[in-house]
Amino acid sequence: MAIQLRDKSSCKYDQISLGEIMLRLDPGEGRIRTARHFAAWEGGGEYNTSRGLRKCFGCKTAVCTALVDNEVGHLIEDFIMQGGVDTDFVLWRPDDGIGRGIRNGLNFTERGFGIRGAVGVPDRGNSAASQLKPGDFDWDHVFGKVGARWLHTGGIFAALSETTAALAIEAVKAAKKHGVIVSYDLNYRPSLWKSIGGLTKAREVNREIARHVDVMIGNEEDFTACLGFEVKGADHNLTKIEAEAFKAMIETAVKAYPNFKVAATTLRRVITATRNDWSAILWHDGKFYESRKYPDLEILDRVGGGDSFASGLQFGFLEFNDPQKSVDYGAAHGALASTTPGDTSMAARKEVEKTFGGGGARVQR
Repeated sequence: MAIQLRDKSSCKYDQISLGEIMLRLDPGEGRIRTARHFAAWEGGGEYNTSRGLRKCFGCKTAVCTALVDNEVGHLIEDFIMQGGVDTDFVLWRPDDGIGRGIRNGLNFTERGFGIRGAVGVPDRGNSAASQLKPGDFDWDHVFGKVGARWLHTGGIFAALSETTAALAIEAVKAAKKHGVIVSYDLNYRPSLWKSIGGLTKAREVNREIARHVDVMIGNEEDFTACLGFEVKGADHNLTKIEAEAFKAMIETAVKAYPNFKVAATTLRRVITATRNDWSAILWHDGKFYESRKYPDLEILDRVGGGDSFASGLQFGFLEFNDPQKSVDYGAAHGALASTTPGDTSMAARKEVEKTFGGGGARVQR
């Protein structure tokens, strides 16, 4: 057995995520600065994993978050419901009329093309999720009475405010108390930590969370920024060197955090915004497992590819408890998610299995 999972029959949910869900406004093939219309999607680094697990892999999932009780909040709720993710743990906050003190987060995102990279402009200040704090969720009820096999959260949520950092720590401690597997995506964003203590605060929070994590996700840059590990000589545009840097990083990290049962990352060489070399690597029990490589992968929308990798990885353990299958499902799911618009995956499990099994892109009739 690769990792110790709770028995499925004792839990209502396979996975629960803790994070913010924003309304994504997408100008399609155009630019934010010249747009005359936007397509609306929902998205959030932690939530995206729950949606992928539910829609692609058929797992039972829920999200712990907060939304403002107005029309925008209920639009986001409608997207969540379309994704099949349970909304029982969504906390509704009263609308103050103009969003002076609380609001729903927005994220303007353009996809990029060729030499023009993708651009994200978050508009999330004072969001309901950023005001979540310890005590807002009854974790003994969530993990104990209702039951979940897996909790996923990440560094984006932890960085939203001092209170979300404290809530993330509270959540991972409670999950471990109830025997729930904890995964965490380091996802370091300097801009998010800037106003609450910068790199020093990021390391303080992430080092505390890391003590309770079973499955740590992040590249060597994330491990360096969030946990303070240094590996020299990495060139982040060469996947072979990046893989070697990740291996060296993990060999150091697991000595500091022996609680890590799994560590994983995607390996991406950016050729242009619409062409990437793509693969993934996973460490478990002293051994590294590598996915199939997807050279010169054509990208329609890169946002959410890493989250889809994380959800495929989680499915591999939840369904098979197998590290090789986990990295295979994760890499293929992330690759497919990059071929469709929006933050979340539109792939089916059969497509994922066909992709990592070597299937091609011939027309299906």
